[in-house]
Amino acid sequence: MTFSIVAFDENTGDLGVAVQSKFICVGAIVPWANVKVGAIATQAMANVSYGPMGLDMLRSGLGAKEVLQKLINADEEKEQRQVAIIDAKGEVDAFTGKECFEWAGHIIGDAFSVQGNILISEETVESMAKAYETATGDLSDKLLASLSAGGSEGMGDRRGKQSASLLVVREGGSYGGYIDRLVDIRVDEHIEPIKELKRIFDIYDMIFLTRENPENLFKIEGEIMTNIKSVLTDLEYLQGSTQNEWADSENKALEAWFGINNFENKWNPDSKIWKSVYDYMMVEKGTPAISLRKMSEL
Repeated sequence: MTFSIVAFDENTGDLGVAVQSKFICVGAIVPWANVKVGAIATQAMANVSYGPMGLDMLRSGLGAKEVLQKLINADEEKEQRQVAIIDAKGEVDAFTGKECFEWAGHIIGDAFSVQGNILISEETVESMAKAYETATGDLSDKLLASLSAGGSEGMGDRRGKQSASLLVVREGGSYGGYIDRLVDIRVDEHIEPIKELKRIFDIYDMIFLTRENPENLFKIEGEIMTNIKSVLTDLEYLQGSTQNEWADSENKALEAWFGINNFENKWNPDSKIWKSVYDYMMVEKGTPAISLRKMSEL
């Protein structure tokens, strides 16, 4: 009922899993990953314990192949399982039980594995593998490309679509750098879960990820300055403004807009703005100004 990919990027150390299924909240079942440890997809008649148990074994120093064998050898219902494991060295292995519903199978590639069950045909995993190998960008981009290929017309889960998930871990990759969850987004129930996952990722990328091309950092001047002032005035962040310069009052108003609209990760105090944020501001405008006070100020 599911197709997925697990992968490791040796250039960044990123590990990740992307998955889609005709099953609600697949992100709570299939994907597991820890930075510098490994990533696991457990599916078909999923044994969810494969996730935490497998990561613990990888953490102890065992490789992906040995961990996989230990997990399935201890499972009396292994022939109903499908699982793929990759470790932080790029070693990968997968297993598709003989009692998984057809079509079921996997393809192991260079530091990745694609797998699925109850598929229309094996073309699903073949397309996923090819898409991953030819995609460019970060691991997140490549995983989404692979997942999209698996969900193309005439491929995917024979029963339809329902949920999807993308999990990528990187050391210090989270919001604020406190934990290692670089990307963790889910579509729990949707008629087009992969398309919705990609839409959410685009917003997540703009707000949280710091990977935009430096050439897209615009100096606030000319038409850009005029347009930003107009939005800030309309949304009441800015009351009155100098005509032909970007002063401290404008910068403070823009910083307030960034905070209210959750763009603090993209704030640049040097009178510059990222293209992605500027484009969003011009189209969506954002939330109007509100008055905020800390509890200590009450």
